[in-house]
Amino acid sequence: MSKTYQATGINLKNQALGETDKIITILTKEFGLIRAIATGSRKHNSSLGGRTGMFVVNQLLISQGRSSQPGTPGLDRISQAETITTYPGLSKDLGKLAASQYLAEIVLCQALSEHPQEEMYELLNEHLQRLEALPKGSDVVAHLAHGVFHLLALGGLAPQVQFCCLTQRPLIPDPTNPNWQVGFSITAGGAVCLQAWEQLRKQREQPKKAAENSLDGQNSPKPAYEKVFHHQDLPKISRRLGSKELEMFQQLSQPEIMQIEAATNYGWLTVEQILRQYTQYHLGRPIRSATLIDSYFAANHDAIV
Repeated sequence: MSKTYQATGINLKNQALGETDKIITILTKEFGLIRAIATGSRKHNSSLGGRTGMFVVNQLLISQGRSSQPGTPGLDRISQAETITTYPGLSKDLGKLAASQYLAEIVLCQALSEHPQEEMYELLNEHLQRLEALPKGSDVVAHLAHGVFHLLALGGLAPQVQFCCLTQRPLIPDPTNPNWQVGFSITAGGAVCLQAWEQLRKQREQPKKAAENSLDGQNSPKPAYEKVFHHQDLPKISRRLGSKELEMFQQLSQPEIMQIEAATNYGWLTVEQILRQYTQYHLGRPIRSATLIDSYFAANHDAIV
């Protein structure tokens, strides 16, 4: 007889199986990511039909799967599901739905299987609640960036934006100086003081120039080998941020998104684009739902970075 277990989880992905079934990928508090078959859930009169939708939170009774191949685990099966929470407002707004799917993709990359994921479960639900509660016309992108940053922070991957990645000194935006800038380096892990970066670049160049001058002053042929100068300690600057953009990045680490003067929709789109590139680099895969963000907001904003 198959063993059964109980779990509380939120549906993040589903795919058709045969003519009447679905395979549901669920983030559970108790066991992390699980994949389970919802038998008959595509039938018109199925009791599981509505409970297998995206972002539905259920209390589940699941039967452990058995496989015809010895030593190979089979897919578990959902025996019962009692709905705890739904987010119907997400599917009624394309921007909110795209942002929710974006967050779900990140969770699918980060969450573990067979390990409790209560913090991630609670964090995802918190940000889905915030997205659903947004009034029409609110800046979905700001709340999306907020959720992405918090999920990265939970996984220990959030970009460092309060301190310089090179010097570890605090970065304090100067809104009174229109020329104030910092660098953002995806490979270094966050914000970089441009003065410190330029000084490091010059230090890296000095030995190379000295060696070149020394070789130029010799009459003898060049040696059979050439010294290789490594520059891996000099991070690549992916983007330059003004004071307002850095301030917006720094707000993402806070529990709530605060209103920032002159933080336009374009500004949040810029922040999201940079954060997206950073996230894709560190997760090692593209975020497919991000294309929905681009197409949806492009109609309302002249420029997307």
